[in-house]
Amino acid sequence: MRIGIAQINPTVGDLRGNFEKILAAYRRLAAAGAELVLAPELATTGYPPQDLVFKSRFVPQNLEAISRLHHCIGEAPLLVGYVDRNEGRGKAFYNAAALLERGQPIRRTFKTLLPTYDVFDEDRYFEPGCGGEIFTVAGHRIGVTICEDIWTEDYLPRPLYETELVRGLTSKGAEIIVNLSASPFGLGKLAVRREMVAALARSYGCPIVYCNVVGGNDQLVFDGSSIAFNQAGQLITQLPSFQSAEAVVETDATTALAVPPPEPMAELYGALSLGVHDYLAKCHFKAAVLGLSGGIDSAVVAAIATGSLGRENVVGVSMPSPYSSRGSIDDALALARNLGIRILEIPIGDAFRVFKAQFKKIFAGLPEDATEENMQSRLRGMILMALSNKFGHLLLTTGNKSELAVGYCTIYGDMAGGLAVISDVPKTLLYQLARWINRDREIIPSATIEKPPSAELRPGQVDQDSLPPYDILDQILQLYVEENLSGTEIIARGFDEKTVRWVQRRVDLNEYKRAQAAPGLKVTSRAFGLGRRMPIAQQYNDFASLADADCNSNA
Repeated sequence: MRIGIAQINPTVGDLRGNFEKILAAYRRLAAAGAELVLAPELATTGYPPQDLVFKSRFVPQNLEAISRLHHCIGEAPLLVGYVDRNEGRGKAFYNAAALLERGQPIRRTFKTLLPTYDVFDEDRYFEPGCGGEIFTVAGHRIGVTICEDIWTEDYLPRPLYETELVRGLTSKGAEIIVNLSASPFGLGKLAVRREMVAALARSYGCPIVYCNVVGGNDQLVFDGSSIAFNQAGQLITQLPSFQSAEAVVETDATTALAVPPPEPMAELYGALSLGVHDYLAKCHFKAAVLGLSGGIDSAVVAAIATGSLGRENVVGVSMPSPYSSRGSIDDALALARNLGIRILEIPIGDAFRVFKAQFKKIFAGLPEDATEENMQSRLRGMILMALSNKFGHLLLTTGNKSELAVGYCTIYGDMAGGLAVISDVPKTLLYQLARWINRDREIIPSATIEKPPSAELRPGQVDQDSLPPYDILDQILQLYVEENLSGTEIIARGFDEKTVRWVQRRVDLNEYKRAQAAPGLKVTSRAFGLGRRMPIAQQYNDFASLADADCNSNA
């Protein structure tokens, strides 16, 4: 069977724009000979629509889009994701797919497995379906699944469901399995998807066509990477990652594609670039501004922004203080030259002296400390926000995951901005990405990569004055934040107890900062923000013991 895959980039809530993208892709694929065209999960609304579904006209307008698409259908049917009403008991809506055929009533199926973990919250909105449907199209029995419906126990974070839909559909006679997905990007996830879908195709002896959405929507990036496997589990189609694409796949194809494994840094760069591009475009910004310190973080963000937005749409700002080294200033200027972006030089020395003078009497007798360091960061934040306001540029923040985890950042200072581009990229991974960016020529100055990282907010300062070495810090953060291990368990892995306790305490104490941070692009298995919900006012300490708890206590 010839199945068309429409790997489109919808915008959440843009019902008309999404309708037009679906219809245009459908017409091209139908003209190319597709006997059935697939559009992704919730293609009419964009994913995830979140509480937009509760707006009184939102779901009815999305249903109108389905009706209008139905009127536009030619010889080839279209299978498309949308939100349907639930007229019975339970949640008000279904995460649904509609089979639209010319001259035939609309046939519907509903997503059965509703993920409610990490970034997903589908149980808040949707009633589950009852195991998927089999539709006969062009003489073939098509088993329809929606995203999570195809994920098997071995590939989920833990056993979550009693039902395995592919097994159920094939046992009922499905000859081909199709999947409409909105599966977000994560490092290594493309390889996992390929492995899982190939194993399902081999196990059940049927072709599987997997149509995934592409694009950035707030903190989530969807990589596309749609795939198809024949009944032997051989890869027969692989659409590109991080761009809209279309293909017609012949499910009986026997020629396997030799696709090299994904290159992690290329994937990471592609995800961050798409996330930046779509966040600006979908929020109606045309250009970005960011501070250039001469350090690794701002250099990588500038390179990503330039690659995704174009050099004419990125403005860098050098804001040296009395403690900025000549080398860092020169590195920022060299980076701007290498990227071909405009750079503004706005020193903060005079402003810093005036600002400190306002507190001369109030702070009399007190030594300078983080207060004065943070003043510099906040002056820079004010300058950048002034440029953002005046010229309508989106301010990109440049803090990485390691710093954000332990609060090595200044609220209302370097945290000020509209998008935190690398807030889910640990410092050690950031150095790998910088070297990948420089793979063909020097874009990021070599001195930026080689020198010890420093905030340069006091004489001779380096990050390791305040933090453990990043290679140690990032390993502990991986275990504590992403794997949820206790301090005792981390220490048992061979890490120094004092260091583990310090990191754990700093992560917990700085939840209030992260609650006020700009939204960040998710690229790891667990990012701060959408997928991690921690209380701010809390006193949990996993080192504490209940052994001495007294039933007679009057506390």
